[in-house]
Amino acid sequence: MENKKRNSVATVILTIVCVLWMYPIVLIFINSLKKEAAITTSGVFSLPTGETWNGVANFVASVTQMDFLKSFWYSLVISVMSVALIMLCCSMAAWYIVRVNGKLSKIFYYLCVFSMVVPFQMVMFTLAKTADTLKLNNPYNICIIYLGFGAGLAVFMFTGFVKGIPLEIEEAALIDGCSPLQVFFKVLIPILKPTIISTAILELMWVWNDYLLPTLVLDIKKYKTIPMAVQYFRGSFGHVQMGPMMASIMIDIIPIIIVYLVCQKYIIEGVVAGAVKG
Repeated sequence: MENKKRNSVATVILTIVCVLWMYPIVLIFINSLKKEAAITTSGVFSLPTGETWNGVANFVASVTQMDFLKSFWYSLVISVMSVALIMLCCSMAAWYIVRVNGKLSKIFYYLCVFSMVVPFQMVMFTLAKTADTLKLNNPYNICIIYLGFGAGLAVFMFTGFVKGIPLEIEEAALIDGCSPLQVFFKVLIPILKPTIISTAILELMWVWNDYLLPTLVLDIKKYKTIPMAVQYFRGSFGHVQMGPMMASIMIDIIPIIIVYLVCQKYIIEGVVAGAVKG
């Protein structure tokens, strides 16, 4: 009986927390349907009415202005390439760290973990200069920079999971004639699937919504990601096109929500497995 009361209280508290977390998104969606004049300090919390309803006009404006579709393409390319590179390289690195288990591999692991606590502000100026020198200042090469910043979390997650995989499985595959690469792609990758998906979602949310790194590295006259394009709805003398800006934020949020809903069953499983095993 006591456990039921605790569960009921926990359910109520978590429901309230969930509503509070969802409320800003609902508020943005409501205001994305209003006319510009209706999005004011006093009317921002009110529902759209017949006089304030603007329908999809804000969404059309957000797409047609500031080359928003091009910005969407740049964000998609950067996110997909960066996450794919992080997943491939970091899963291989974690496999090496666990199976070799030498001094060099341990040092590499601790360096990766340490990189998670290094503030980005400490390296951003030298990073911008290095990116220009190495020609990483475009949407197709910036994924290498994201690999460096995203490796810490990914290596930590993958290493914890690989430690829980029996070595005998890999030895049996080698005896059957598999090469090390075949063992990795045909044996290890299917087992790592929950951790790969959960880690990929975490990295995707970070890369997709990142504003500071692309602004520092990319040529903003040629390339603008969605977070950068949203900023350009702020005009001169402090004027902000609130309607198109709210609509563009919703367009930015929707792909991540879809990916999260499709893959949510793997998230908790992968996070728990990667952080606890070993």
